[in-house]
Amino acid sequence: MKILVIEDSRATSDFIKRGLEEEGFAVDTAFTGEEGLELAQTFDYDLVLLDVMLPGKNGFEVCESLRQYKAHIPILMLTGKIEVEDRVHGLNSGADDYLVKPFSFGELVARIHALTRRARQPVHTELKAGPLVMNTFSRKVTFNGQNIELTNKEYALLEFLLLHPEMLVTRVMLEQTIWNQEFDGASNMIDVYIRRLRNKMGQDGEGLIQTVRGAGYRLVLP
Repeated sequence: MKILVIEDSRATSDFIKRGLEEEGFAVDTAFTGEEGLELAQTFDYDLVLLDVMLPGKNGFEVCESLRQYKAHIPILMLTGKIEVEDRVHGLNSGADDYLVKPFSFGELVARIHALTRRARQPVHTELKAGPLVMNTFSRKVTFNGQNIELTNKEYALLEFLLLHPEMLVTRVMLEQTIWNQEFDGASNMIDVYIRRLRNKMGQDGEGLIQTVRGAGYRLVLP
């Protein structure tokens, strides 16, 4: 399970990172709101730990931005403020839970497990883009009502695009999420898989997955 910690205090960030890694989590850290948003846009995380008091974009602003393009990622906000108004503000910004500093590390881990269990419940049974329909429960994919047989990697690639409609999806994002490896600018692996998906959808699917030259791809909703 991969967690992003956005916390400007390096001492607090290091404490959380060490503790979570001992619990078996993979942890990335960011120290500003802008840095955290960039990481969240580039990589897929199972949960975000988000401090409220950040330089630049504060935690409320970061939370609202995250919700615009990663609507279902669990967000646990951390704050030194105890006022009810601040907790209400955080929840209204899109946070799933709120933890006041100082906190018990055991409670932090328990809340992380509770949020990720909740997040694993199916949110979208069907993902659609015009005549393209993916059932995430049965893993059945149809186009114009006809079944499309996909390999595991093709399915994962198409699912990622369907989960991020109209969004620029870079090759780095795809390689890190689906292939879990460093980006090789000379590799045409992603292009090959995109071509396979287009071919399986046929002429009616032309234009559904657009190439953004020099940047990546975008799934366009009809």
